[in-house]
Amino acid sequence: MDTTEGFGVYLDRTLKKVQHTFLRTFIENDIDLTIEQWVILRRVHLLGPGASQAEISNTNFRNRATTSRVIRGLCKKGLLEKTRFGNDQKRYRLLMTDAGKNLMDKVMPLIKDIRKISIKDISDYEFDIFLKVLDQIWENYDQYEANR
Repeated sequence: MDTTEGFGVYLDRTLKKVQHTFLRTFIENDIDLTIEQWVILRRVHLLGPGASQAEISNTNFRNRATTSRVIRGLCKKGLLEKTRFGNDQKRYRLLMTDAGKNLMDKVMPLIKDIRKISIKDISDYEFDIFLKVLDQIWENYDQYEANR
């Protein structure tokens, strides 16, 4: 039997469980965010005042249209502001509002707790191997697509 048969099912099953846990935690704590909104809000937080919409789009593995739609939603919620970079009329700069910063302060302890649960009974070594395997699978598919 092919040992790789069905590994996509395991990846999908795990991703859905992770997303479900995050969403349930958000709902239980009256946090009005989707997973996609959380990912983008967190990226803007990590990148700081120099965050650009193009950079966010390139690093969250979503297409530009989806990223733009999610950013628009975060702006409507008052969590982000979207402006231009100085004289560069082609690039959008993303800034977290005070409401966005307050939400980050509320969400991060919950996220840290969820992350702790996710690695329970997994050693640092095992987790490093897990990440290495995921990166290698990514690289293998990336090379396959490039060579088609």
